[in-house]
Amino acid sequence: MSDRQDVHPGVSREVLAQKFRAFIDPEYVISDDETLKPYECDGLSVYSEMPMLVVLPETVEQAQQVLRICHEERVPVVARGAGTGLCAGAMPHREGVVLSMAKFNRILEINPVARAARVQPGVRNLAISEAAGKYGLYYGPDPSSQIACTIGGNVAENSGGVHCLKYGLTVHNLLSVDLLTVEGERITLGSEGLDSCGMDLLALMTGSEGLLGIVTEVRVKLLPKPEVAQVVMAGFDSVQTAGDAVGAIIAEGIIPGGLEMMDSHAIVAAEAFAKAGYPTEAKALLLCEVDGTEEEVHEHIDAVESLFKRLGATSVRTSHNEEERARLWQGRKSAFPAVGRISPDYYCMDGTIPRGQLAHVLTEMERMSEACGLRVANVFHAGDGNLHPLILFDANVPGELEKTEDFGGRILELCVAVGGCITGEHGVGVEKIRQMPAQFNDLDIAQFHRIKAAFDPAGTLNPGKGIPTLRQCQEYRSLEMSIEPNSGAENQLHREGGHE
Repeated sequence: MSDRQDVHPGVSREVLAQKFRAFIDPEYVISDDETLKPYECDGLSVYSEMPMLVVLPETVEQAQQVLRICHEERVPVVARGAGTGLCAGAMPHREGVVLSMAKFNRILEINPVARAARVQPGVRNLAISEAAGKYGLYYGPDPSSQIACTIGGNVAENSGGVHCLKYGLTVHNLLSVDLLTVEGERITLGSEGLDSCGMDLLALMTGSEGLLGIVTEVRVKLLPKPEVAQVVMAGFDSVQTAGDAVGAIIAEGIIPGGLEMMDSHAIVAAEAFAKAGYPTEAKALLLCEVDGTEEEVHEHIDAVESLFKRLGATSVRTSHNEEERARLWQGRKSAFPAVGRISPDYYCMDGTIPRGQLAHVLTEMERMSEACGLRVANVFHAGDGNLHPLILFDANVPGELEKTEDFGGRILELCVAVGGCITGEHGVGVEKIRQMPAQFNDLDIAQFHRIKAAFDPAGTLNPGKGIPTLRQCQEYRSLEMSIEPNSGAENQLHREGGHE
């Protein structure tokens, strides 16, 4: 686990809890170990730690007061939404407070004329589209966890989803964000207009993982529902052929609403779970959704079907109604839980590569999988090169978790080596902090620290996440240089370089 920032709270749990209970309902100031237990980790349960306290304020004023007290006492603060994150970004600090925004769960306004919604950070992603649906509108970013994940967490991690290829990530769908600084001051970044003067601090805040401020309100763009949407499902006899087909679609000038890929492990698991009608004999599966006007969709569907057949697809099937389309996507969106049925444990990775490198990277991952004896199920956003390899393992087998972490680290470093990056939408958190020096040099990381210090000089907002210390980077690089390629010490790089 990464080094902690230099925070030394001088106040006890009891005294701090008493201060909070003076203005927050005592029921929502949690201090007993049993009730604190559910907050010890987020969706990545590999990393966990019990917090000193958890507070659930109901108003912005209460959240401001929590931050002011913590700032005065130099107590770390970790913001938390629904806890569905997959990088240990919401893992607590053992000497800190978890500031849960779960009670900020109201949709404040749906403006169909401006095509915008104003919501609190605890509103579920899917709830925005449900509320906007009666106006023929919806919210574009759709993570697989959209039924549970919250918009505040989406802002923190710059979440994407199945349809981000055409409609963008969270950062492309925001108008403004209200947030609290570490001192409890309230500021607004962005505006109701499509642009605002000054530096684009809204983009800086998006994906900052709770390191710079606490989101209290979000204004998002809404999109009109497409007139028509259809999905083409194609099976292939190799992941290489399917990977090549992804680039071919974009080269045709077609920008799909979604373009997803699954390998054989994921296909079999998803079909057994969702009964979506997937070809279980296929080695790889592509789901390509085209949306727009009826004429546009029909033209592009014909082109996609022809392209898949020309590139050697072993099966091609197109949805003909909304029920069939939803069933094909249900299999994809159920893939993560479905994989849990074929392995005692799995470790979900997140990296991004250029589309042209898909076939090479998937082939290399298959080789690495065989070499270390761990299966990988691939389910990912192929259109924008955002990989989500699921490494299957058994945590009850001694050493297998460590081997899995090593393998995951090498996958991320492979992404960087081909021109990609170590995350696409899950964030860095604790999980990927060991690979940050693979992508950024010491000067880059020093600049990240300067930005962090500008917002949070004492380093009490979500300490130990996202940005490694320069000492960690130097240790990583010195160890990396001392290892010969393919030597037996290669795996050790990921354990020692990560500073567990």
